Amino acid sequence: MANCDDIQVKELNKRASGQAFEVILSPSTPDAKVEFLLSPNRKRETSLDEIKKKLEAAEERRRSYEADVLKHLAEKREHEKEVIQKAIEESCNFSKQAQEKLNQKMEANKENRSARMAALNEKFKEKDKKLQEVRKNKEAIKETEN
Repeated sequence: MANCDDIQVKELNKRASGQAFEVILSPSTPDAKVEFLLSPNRKRETSLDEIKKKLEAAEERRRSYEADVLKHLAEKREHEKEVIQKAIEESCNFSKQAQEKLNQKMEANKENRSARMAALNEKFKEKDKKLQEVRKNKEAIKETEN
């Protein structure tokens, strides 16, 4: 057992898991001086000016935070407006392109139909000419036979 002025250390049984000690502090005496204070005695008095400064600083922090939040919200709204505007523009462009494509198809169909009709009319005219020739030849043959 080791001894210091105020501390006694007793060695207990040694074990395989380690060693154990018992530390005994000497009882405090009423005439013993306290070497350190647990809490400071001197408490600083806060003046009215310091309180006002702290309140103003807190108010400024609050205003700054609110301004940052409002700025963030404004940026978010602006971004949303831009996204919506872009979507509207893309929708309009898509509609215009679809309309143009449809008009082109309709015009091509109209031209194809006109070309087919013209070809049919030409074919019928040729048939009519041939028919007229056959009729003339038939009439000529009938007249020569009579």
